Parts: sequence; structure tokens; C-alpha cells
Amino acid sequence: MKPLHEQLFRLDDHLGRLMGKVAVQLQPIPGEVPVVQVNIGGRDELPIFITRSDTQILCLCYLWTDAEVKPARRNELAQTLLELNPSVPLSAFGRIGDRYVLTGALAIDAPVEAVAQDVAVLSDNALDALDALSEFLE
Repeated sequence: MKPLHEQLFRLDDHLGRLMGKVAVQLQPIPGEVPVVQVNIGGRDELPIFITRSDTQILCLCYLWTDAEVKPARRNELAQTLLELNPSVPLSAFGRIGDRYVLTGALAIDAPVEAVAQDVAVLSDNALDALDALSEFLE
């Protein structure tokens, strides 16, 4: 299996074209698990992180932390996320530690064009989620 950075070769070009010729930067993050951070022009506050396991490629976007949720609305937010999950195409809400995330997954052998499409949809979904759920955030 190719290293992750090789599998994502030219992701920036494909993604930039898909999203209307925006600037896209890829930054490998050093560590035991291979991770590539994707920064999309105009959406710098919502980078996408790409990693993989033995069976799939995972794309992830951090949305907000527990500290940003209005305490009195925490349970209502959780219920709303569960109800929204089926209607968010190609993405799913989740949590990692104290962070709320939006994720997408592809087959391990997905071509770079498919990864670009998933990242574009995930980025759009993250923007929509922030807009739709802002009433729950401080």
C-alpha cells in the first residue's frame, strides 16, 4: 500500500478545481499515524484532516468544543445532531474527546478524485452545520 501522501498526490489540484479554483494547501502532520491537513481558501477555520486505517480513508473536520456549547442547550444539541445525521450527505456527526466533529469515509483504494469529492462535500457540510447549529453555541 502506498504511503498516504502518495495516495493523495494532486489532491490540492483536484479539490481546488472542484471548489471553483480556490487555493488548497496540504500539510502532512508528523506522528505515528499518517495525517494530512487540508486547508481550503476562505475556509481556513475549518481544516479537514485525512488519515487512513487498513480498510478505509477517514476525512474529519472539527466543528466546536464542549466549552463552546451553551450548557442549557447541550441535550437539545445532542438530539438535534442525531436527527440531522441521516440527512447530511456523505458525512456523519460524532465526538472525539471534547470536540464535535463531522466525518466522511471512503474505501482504502479510493482514487484521489473521489477523496477530493468527499473533502469538498465534508467542507460544505461543515459550513452548513455551523450555520444551522449556531443557536446552540456561545
